Amino acid sequence: MSLPSRLDRAAFLARFAAVWEHSPWIAEGAFDRGRGATEDTAEGLHAAMVAVMRAAADPAKLALIRAHPDLAGKLAAAGRLTAESTGEQASAGLDRLTDAERAEFMRLNEAYQARFGFPFILAVKGRSKDEIRDAFIARLRNDPAAEFAEALRQIERIALLRLKDLLP
Repeated sequence: MSLPSRLDRAAFLARFAAVWEHSPWIAEGAFDRGRGATEDTAEGLHAAMVAVMRAAADPAKLALIRAHPDLAGKLAAAGRLTAESTGEQASAGLDRLTDAERAEFMRLNEAYQARFGFPFILAVKGRSKDEIRDAFIARLRNDPAAEFAEALRQIERIALLRLKDLLP
């Protein structure tokens, strides 16, 4: 396994651009800032990438949030999720919902999207479908600014979990 600090731009992006759902600009920014031994661990590279994301303007952050799919939504039903999202949702049992559970998730997705203007984001790895549903319901009560911040925190968590699958 080649360490991130030793990869050229093309290899770095091929390996890490997908960590941030349909948002390669974060990996590009981390590469452009330079890498050293600190970025050769999941936590170190994550910190560098999070710095790029946090430095972005709110419209770029909103685009990052909107790049994520609904949980157990239409893209999942159509088999059009990224490999990373497919695996994460499957690990939480979202690919094995009953018809009633799927209908509830669709209703929650629609209510959340209507309230906040972006999809519900949750790092689902290691969670049950009931925990996910409960988080959905609780977060629908948040105000928009708090939920925007929470969506970004969840995206950061998703990225860290993905990096831990790729690096020591």
